[in-house]
Amino acid sequence: MNLKIKNFFICGFTLPELLVTIGVGSIVFVAIASLSLYTGRSFASLGNYAELDNNSRNALDVLTRDLRQVNFLDSFTSTTLVLEDSDKKTLMFIYEPNKRIFYRVKEGVTNLLLTGCDELIFKTYQRNPIPGSYDLVPTTNAVNCKAIDVSWVCSRRVLNGLINTESIQTARIVIRKQQD
Repeated sequence: MNLKIKNFFICGFTLPELLVTIGVGSIVFVAIASLSLYTGRSFASLGNYAELDNNSRNALDVLTRDLRQVNFLDSFTSTTLVLEDSDKKTLMFIYEPNKRIFYRVKEGVTNLLLTGCDELIFKTYQRNPIPGSYDLVPTTNAVNCKAIDVSWVCSRRVLNGLINTESIQTARIVIRKQQD
């Protein structure tokens, strides 16, 4: 029996057997490598998406909390809001498209709300709805502003250029304290 085991190990593969074994092994190796790469990218993208979504929720919470408590909207553009806060101090929300950041400024203190922000836009509305619909009347006058729409999209590069983008975040926030 010992001789049979020894002969088994001494016998080698023929060239065709060796080539088939190398071919099958290569196919298995490529399949495992591509599956690992795909799985790694998927997990990285999923983690990135969750982080972008969490940052957006936090920014929206801050924005909603602050806008509901302001006394009035002082001035605005499509990327900037200047408001009087409930403590009669100036509160600003600013989006800088070149830097892709959105931040809050009050009393000289700047709080970064979003990074990697590809697009952000503010729209202002009056109190009264458009007849026959649930939409509000748009306004370009800060004095008449009662509601503010905000929407943004953020993205980030993941694993050598794969771009992961969250869905558009949008909200309509009503100013509670508003002079009539």
